[in-house]
Amino acid sequence: MIVEQRSYTAHPGKVPEFLALVETEGLPIQRRHLGEPLGYFQAETGELNRVVHLWGYDSTEDRDSRRASLAADADWNAFVPKVLSLLVRMESVILRPAPFSAIGGRNMTEGATR
Repeated sequence: MIVEQRSYTAHPGKVPEFLALVETEGLPIQRRHLGEPLGYFQAETGELNRVVHLWGYDSTEDRDSRRASLAADADWNAFVPKVLSLLVRMESVILRPAPFSAIGGRNMTEGATR
């Protein structure tokens, strides 16, 4: 298993608008292709105006396949410009869980990736 950590920095004051758009429009499209996110978070300390979301995949190949499917979705392509104008910066990091991690360790539970 791998976990993709996607971090977005929004323009000051735009996090609520970003999250509302994601919840009502973006997430339903993402779920069709990516499954359920492991989590969606907004920063309370440190770098503010930041949203972090985590997605689990079986492998980098699984991620590539699902992300390609999402990128080919006309609904997704109509949604993306709505949120891009709210963002200053985007970052994606691929994480491999340690063998003892509760998420994706040696005995990954069914459904943890979707």
